[in-house]
Amino acid sequence: MKSFYIKLKEINDVYTLVNTLVAYDGEVDLESGRYKVDGKSLLGIFSLDLRKPVKLTYHSEDAEALKAALADFIVENPEA
Repeated sequence: MKSFYIKLKEINDVYTLVNTLVAYDGEVDLESGRYKVDGKSLLGIFSLDLRKPVKLTYHSEDAEALKAALADFIVENPEA
């Protein structure tokens, strides 16, 4: 299991994220505040507050490959 924060700035970023996540077999959770949704669900993602970075948790062994694929969305300091 690996967690990191991502920032989705545009609607197209959400579509790109879901298309990338669907290519991986593991389970993905996205968390914003007290809400947690399936990372492969467009409706779930759009129900989150996307003005702030969201926490992505990937439940699989190839987490580093996914992190590399999502490098454009990763936020190092989510509080800033």
